[in-house]
Amino acid sequence: MAGIYLHIPFCKQACHYCDFHFSTSLKKKELLISCLEKELVMRNTELKDESVTTIYFGGGTPSLLSVSEIKSILEKIQKYYHVTDTAEITLEANPDDLSRETLQKLATSKVNRLSIGVQSFFDEDLQVMNRAHSAKEALESLKLATKLFDNVTIDLIYGIPKMSKKRWKENLQYAFDLNINHISSYALTVEPKTALATFVKNGSYPNTNEDETKAHFDILVEETKKNGFVHYEISNFGKPGFFSKHNTSYWQGKRYIGIGPSAHSFNKTHRSWNLASNPKYIKAIQENQLPFEIEKLTKKDQFNEYLMTGLRTIWGVSLHKIKKEFGTKIENELLVNSKKYIENGLLQMEYISEEEAKSSCLKTTEKGKFLADGIASDLFII
Repeated sequence: MAGIYLHIPFCKQACHYCDFHFSTSLKKKELLISCLEKELVMRNTELKDESVTTIYFGGGTPSLLSVSEIKSILEKIQKYYHVTDTAEITLEANPDDLSRETLQKLATSKVNRLSIGVQSFFDEDLQVMNRAHSAKEALESLKLATKLFDNVTIDLIYGIPKMSKKRWKENLQYAFDLNINHISSYALTVEPKTALATFVKNGSYPNTNEDETKAHFDILVEETKKNGFVHYEISNFGKPGFFSKHNTSYWQGKRYIGIGPSAHSFNKTHRSWNLASNPKYIKAIQENQLPFEIEKLTKKDQFNEYLMTGLRTIWGVSLHKIKKEFGTKIENELLVNSKKYIENGLLQMEYISEEEAKSSCLKTTEKGKFLADGIASDLFII
């Protein structure tokens, strides 16, 4: 099983917190789409022995593509890859792009999952983040989307300075009332070289507060649980049957290829990434060159990555797998180094049955989830 990620590097405007690769100029959109399709053809042999079970349009803002452009890309994938009949096909979208007409057209395509970038249901927060949509547009788009699509997820941001606990609960309640079945929620992070970083540096906007962020996270965990969601990854909450198959494949170390500027690929032993430049990407593809750099992952890299992703999920880290793939020495080292976190109630050992072998699984506790990345980095092999 494998996945295809498509990076659509265009946005109407720059969100103040975003450090992803994108352009606000749409002048070369058609040319870039043709290069995306050409890259798909050039790289189809990479998945010749794999069935594609997930396709993900990310960005950027994929909903800036017309439905006919989305269909054209999907037709190219269908032609050159073996896509299963039940493949999860996700389109990231902004509320302001999802008119009734657009949603009705999307419903006739093979897209079967929408990821809608709401971020907040309050205009004050949206203005601070420089989002292109309003709270009203978010609500209206979701009411329409949930009528036409069974599988809808939204993004919400917490830890926003000046956001009270009450407002954060109200944000979540909007999602519950709309019968949303999946929520991806992330802490506001001040990334270098973003507008938000500049505002914080010059004192025109307050920095984030770790205690407030942790309080919001605790509310998120508690309220989603009350409403039937499973906290299956640190930032992801889904009702049974609605976990993101594409993102789960990342966390479980499955193969995927990334198409488009700045997109990453992974084949279990190597990782590659395309140039984060639209003009350079277009030029390379037009010259029949693949514009990516490749890194061979050492056993140390593979272990550290498995640890980082595994501790973020409900599946945890299998000691049976570690012993099998990395050896007894590394397994024993992990057991020794994780002991202090188990004693402090941040990690726990659960027993599972895997491949007919009794094995144990190292997982974060409820108390340890917020600290998962820090715990994992401390347990890395240096």
